[in-house]
Amino acid sequence: MKLFITGFSNSGKTTAFNALTGLNLPATTYPTLITADTAPHSGIVKVPDKRIERLSSVYKPKKTTYAMVEYTDYPGITSGGNASQNIKVFNLIKDVDAIVHVVRAFDDDSLIHPMETVNPLRDVRAFETEIILGDLDFAEKRLERIELAEKKGKKQDEADKQLLIKCKQALENEISLRNVSFTDEEKKIMQAYQLLSTLPEIIALNIGETDLKTDKAVRLQKEIEDYFRGKSPDVIPPVIALCGKIEMEIAQLPGEEAKAFLEDLGINEPAMHMLCRVSYEALGLISFFTVGEDEVRAWTIKTGADAQKAAGKIHSDIEKGFIRAEVVSYDNFVSSGEDMVQAKGKGLVRLEGRNYPVKDGDIINFKFNV
Repeated sequence: MKLFITGFSNSGKTTAFNALTGLNLPATTYPTLITADTAPHSGIVKVPDKRIERLSSVYKPKKTTYAMVEYTDYPGITSGGNASQNIKVFNLIKDVDAIVHVVRAFDDDSLIHPMETVNPLRDVRAFETEIILGDLDFAEKRLERIELAEKKGKKQDEADKQLLIKCKQALENEISLRNVSFTDEEKKIMQAYQLLSTLPEIIALNIGETDLKTDKAVRLQKEIEDYFRGKSPDVIPPVIALCGKIEMEIAQLPGEEAKAFLEDLGINEPAMHMLCRVSYEALGLISFFTVGEDEVRAWTIKTGADAQKAAGKIHSDIEKGFIRAEVVSYDNFVSSGEDMVQAKGKGLVRLEGRNYPVKDGDIINFKFNV
């Protein structure tokens, strides 16, 4: 799973990236000039999950493997005055699954906002406009190439052309493509386009230190949610309030010191842990577990995936030779005294076939024959 972190210049997106990954990339106070050598920075992050921690405490395995999220920090974008810069940034973005949009909500006179004032709702609207314009630029140029090829007598894919026309019409009306209905066949064609306004979006509202756990933060979150609700009641992205500066400080501290720092602030967990989980959920992903003395591991699958597909995440041979799956839910395992023998004795372990829809938190032992 790969998400890209973006936002307007001086929004704190690199600070948020550092807080997520534990890296220490320098944060610039000016828009990055995009050249042929410009490369984004990536970091792999564990998805926090207390369930896998508890399973590891039971089995004491040689290795514990969490679900992972890859975050990539891209150069900041601008609004209105530099469309070519934004197109260059968008062209760098490849093979990503979702957007993490860092929105500035903190005041700092030393960091000039590209639109001069701090206004989170305005920035969210402006960002939506920029990605719509980026997608429109792509659709128009692709249609131009198709029309040019047709004039030269080269046969073109009519389904491809009609889909691009459909996208262009929506984008011209300032409608994000995630708010447009597409058939399964159209979605299949669109996978190659990598249009940004089709991607799930997560809003990370970067607030100041004094605004943590305040009515202001709650109000700003609601304003942004209401804006998206007005565009499409069925597509409202998660909005998370965080203080990137504090989160980065927490990420640099040893475990016990970080815990004490959070307690002093009256915070249960770093906001970045929540962002990881929300990123995971926004993509419709769940985790199932395999357990044993060698390894306790979380495996990532799409919601609704069946047992045979889940087996394939471990190894293609297990998928091909699938016989059945021994399944117990995490909650039932815990309630049985954290003992698989007792769980079986209480009838909590089920035998499921290849079409069983795996649930989040299932602990599975696959039986197969190669």
